[in-house]
Amino acid sequence: MLQVPFIRENKDLVIERLAKRNIDATQMINDAIVLDEERRALQAELDNSLSESNTISKEIGILYKSGEAQKATLLKEKTSLLKTTIETLKVDLKTKAEALNQLLYKIPNVPNAIVPKGNTDEDNEETFREGDVPVLHEGALPHWELAKKYDIIDFDLGNKIAGAGFPVYKGKGARLQRALIAYFLDKNTAAGYTEYQLPHLVNEASGFGTGQLPDKEGQMYHVTEDNLYLIPTAEVPGTNIFRDVVLNENELPIGITGYTPCFRREAGSYGAHVRGLNRLHQFDKVEILRVEHPSKSYEALDGMVAHVKEIMKELKLPYRILRLCGGDLGFTSALTYDFELFSTAQDRWLEISSISNFETFQANRLKLRFKNSNGKNELAHTLNGSSLALPRVLAGILENYQTEEGIVIPDVLVPYTGFKMID
Repeated sequence: MLQVPFIRENKDLVIERLAKRNIDATQMINDAIVLDEERRALQAELDNSLSESNTISKEIGILYKSGEAQKATLLKEKTSLLKTTIETLKVDLKTKAEALNQLLYKIPNVPNAIVPKGNTDEDNEETFREGDVPVLHEGALPHWELAKKYDIIDFDLGNKIAGAGFPVYKGKGARLQRALIAYFLDKNTAAGYTEYQLPHLVNEASGFGTGQLPDKEGQMYHVTEDNLYLIPTAEVPGTNIFRDVVLNENELPIGITGYTPCFRREAGSYGAHVRGLNRLHQFDKVEILRVEHPSKSYEALDGMVAHVKEIMKELKLPYRILRLCGGDLGFTSALTYDFELFSTAQDRWLEISSISNFETFQANRLKLRFKNSNGKNELAHTLNGSSLALPRVLAGILENYQTEEGIVIPDVLVPYTGFKMID
């Protein structure tokens, strides 16, 4: 959530940057400023009324002590009227503050200056590319056919048990999935991230804290009786560890990592681009999160990108990095880099990671602050990234490492799988 003082002091900049998202935010920003002015006016009136009430109460006490009960009684009538006014002002102030918050919840984060303009993923900027695209043998198959051929993932069985988008991993497929999770976690902890095991359900406050609510409410599975949500990513429970927390400056930076299943009610579509592991309602992901000093968060973002690059290099998968344009940027993000690996069998790029800096947007919702060198509370910056999302990484390994004899396991994963080939 944007801070009102920032909106008020940088009105033109906010409107200009939000235009990168293809949003004309002029009306929303003007309304937010007006609501804030009205809220502050009510707060000032309430403060004055409370002050006046306190002053009169002291005068009443003095009058009673001096034997002037009649004058004291007249003043008591005045305080009675003031109490009614104060209660009315409190209700009006609460209503105005709620209206302001509801509007602020609808305003997305302000894109960083280097975010390119654009409407779709075709307008994203490629910033890096590495790895050779393998030349596959004649008759090479997409991963959903390989999964059936080697009996390692059963999409039909998952459909029987739960529905489309809930695959069942079997045998060496399950072992490879577990190996990837362990490898990702080991890489992350070796880089200084503390591992957490996190809840797979969160409350409404946690959804609001990281910006999934109300923006993505329709994409989340909701346990209505308990008003809990299945997590769409470990970012939600992980970042909410720090909700309503005031850190000391010397505690920064903080880095955590965790593996969780992820649940998303994404609207279904048809075609090869969503077949197999390309789009699921339940999938596994290892996440990295950071809480940073505002002056160091973009250096940290670069470090997170470099970290995922190292993982991709060890997996020896061809990939590229995109700087997302305004129209493709997530609601809460100020700057996002997407990693995509190239699927040779599908002849297309598959997104496998998004690494984002949210600046103070989440921290403001979370009330995540740190005490700076001047002893004042200041909002921290939050960042997160996939390190990595498993389905499409697994798809990329199956497709790019396939041979006529079977699927070769990347060298870096062999110590985790215990086997070198799926055949």
